[in-house]
Amino acid sequence: MAFWKQLTLSLAALVAGVFLWTWLVPGADGVLRRIGVPEGIVALVSPAKPEGAATATNGQGGSQPPGQAQGQGQTQGQGQGGNRRGAVQALVVVQPVVTGTVNDRLSALGTGDAIQSVTIMPQVSGTLSQIAIRSGDRITKGQVIARLENEEQRIARDQAQVALKSAEEKNQLYENLKSAASRIDAFDAAIVLEGAKLALSSAELELKRRDIVSPIDGIAGIVTVNPGDNVTTATAIATVDDRSELLVDFWVPERFAPIIEVGQPLTATAVARPGKLYSGNVEAVDNRIDEASRTLRIRARIANENDDLRAGMAFNVTMAFEGERHPAVDPLSVQWDSNGSFVWRVAGGKAEKVPVRIIQRNPDAVLVEADLAEGDRVVTEGVQRVRAGRPVQVVGDEAGAKPADGEKPVASR
Repeated sequence: MAFWKQLTLSLAALVAGVFLWTWLVPGADGVLRRIGVPEGIVALVSPAKPEGAATATNGQGGSQPPGQAQGQGQTQGQGQGGNRRGAVQALVVVQPVVTGTVNDRLSALGTGDAIQSVTIMPQVSGTLSQIAIRSGDRITKGQVIARLENEEQRIARDQAQVALKSAEEKNQLYENLKSAASRIDAFDAAIVLEGAKLALSSAELELKRRDIVSPIDGIAGIVTVNPGDNVTTATAIATVDDRSELLVDFWVPERFAPIIEVGQPLTATAVARPGKLYSGNVEAVDNRIDEASRTLRIRARIANENDDLRAGMAFNVTMAFEGERHPAVDPLSVQWDSNGSFVWRVAGGKAEKVPVRIIQRNPDAVLVEADLAEGDRVVTEGVQRVRAGRPVQVVGDEAGAKPADGEKPVASR
């Protein structure tokens, strides 16, 4: 197709589009005048106005389409109607304020240990000749649990006994003499006697150390050595635990440091024995807060009368405190604005805005610090329609504020 034909068709389509736009869109002729289109062309493409049609004028002397003037009238009417609706009471649902407690309960995980626990090692090196206990035996303080070979020490003890007997007889002989020379010999004999006594005590001590004994009452653990093993002073023969009572170490947040004292009661539940409670009390409180975890170490003592607990068990320790009491409100009642959180309190049939500071969030209530008393009613539903100082009507409250003449309560959720 020739270029002049394409140009002609494009111009024709453009004119048709402008003509259709001016006929279908109200106020299109005003747009054409503002962009500088000559009045003759505007009159040509604009639809003819019926006789008697009103033309609105704006404040600057220009014409304004009747539709626009009508829109302004509708806007004014809506504004007046909106003002009338602003005085309508809001229909709200309220909940009473209750008192909640925080920091009244502590639950922590701890590890148990025997009230006394000893790892028994030999006092001297040597070869084991006898193991006198088995794993799991109940032993008493001073009981021999193992022996080292002691033939050499027995011989040394017997020699010391012979030397002591000889020194005693010689000393007795010199004591019966009266001469001066004999007195000096008697003095020397007494010194020899004292040395013989010390030698015998040393020999008996070396022999006694060949017996490995338990220093406490308790239950023996697994014995890891056998007769014939060569042991040293660093070799563990057995571990003895006195588990008549258990010590449980656990850690608590630093905020509980001022309220935990020695002797406070507590309960513990062994993870391995769920459902069974063990009573106890606080045995010791550490003197400092751990800087890494910001926790305080607490040691508890619990009874183990039936011997069903073991050292190393995990325990869930629970403690009860008086706690701190604060107003508790429904979570739906807490609102936010630029100044922070607040609630709407209904008093005397009107709404009051009460600022709150959240202390703790629970699934069914929020503990707050605010000027609220137990029993105060706060709005939980319909908060979008509530304004400070405006009257409200509470759902189901016959004694609530009644709407004025000609007003209707409006429910909003």
